[in-house]
Amino acid sequence: MYEKYWKLKEKPFENTPDPKFIYYSDQHREGLSRLLYAVREQKGAGVLTGVFGCGKTLLGRTLLKELSREVYKTAFIANPKLEYVELLMTIASRLGAKELPKKRTEVLTNVVLDALSEILENNARDGKKTVLIIDEAHVIEDKNVWEELRLLLNFQTERNFLINVLFLGQPELKDAIERNRQLSQRIAIHCHLCQLSEEDTTKYIKHRFKVAGGDEGVFADSAIHLIYEYSGGIPRRINHLCDLALLTAFSHKVRNIEGEMVKEAFSDLEVE
Repeated sequence: MYEKYWKLKEKPFENTPDPKFIYYSDQHREGLSRLLYAVREQKGAGVLTGVFGCGKTLLGRTLLKELSREVYKTAFIANPKLEYVELLMTIASRLGAKELPKKRTEVLTNVVLDALSEILENNARDGKKTVLIIDEAHVIEDKNVWEELRLLLNFQTERNFLINVLFLGQPELKDAIERNRQLSQRIAIHCHLCQLSEEDTTKYIKHRFKVAGGDEGVFADSAIHLIYEYSGGIPRRINHLCDLALLTAFSHKVRNIEGEMVKEAFSDLEVE
């Protein structure tokens, strides 16, 4: 709607996990580095926690983009709040399993695990590494699900894990994993994302606007300061405020976004 007015190729502040827009704060760079290490060195399992809207999913998608399809076979589970058999079926299907049972009454855990085992062994024989990312893992409440995910890490050779599992979720994920002591002991890498600082918020806004083809100087310092104050440095909130500020300035035919535009956008946000 406002892209032409701001001379943009696309909207810069969509709340979708597009790796093209990732801003590498120190903590995001460190988090990606740790997760890549866990995967490339076949460490078995890693955990990324963070407050809501801080970029965990985006980091997970960025990691997948970093992995060569010639070397890695991957599965990304966006909603793991399933019964354990359904989750195993979903994982097996995403990794390429064929001829799995169709009817719920026909599904047997050992059949699905056998299919997964065959896939993992074939991948390893072909020189491929297998990566499973469980996003929003903090929503998993069923103990059976956690136990089945732990058992996936039993697929290994004498030297390497046949599958690397990365768990992404809000801070309570750490407690959920620690309640399964055997799983907790297999987590090789931990990392955590916090809110952005005001300095990083400034860089974040300018970075995304530039990637979308815009002029970095559109947002005045006064506007960025208020965006930081209102958002608490959480990227998802920053995106929402910036998007509304661009729309508000467009409706007023203003070419630079000052603090007043952000105040009006925040007022609209509160009404919503």
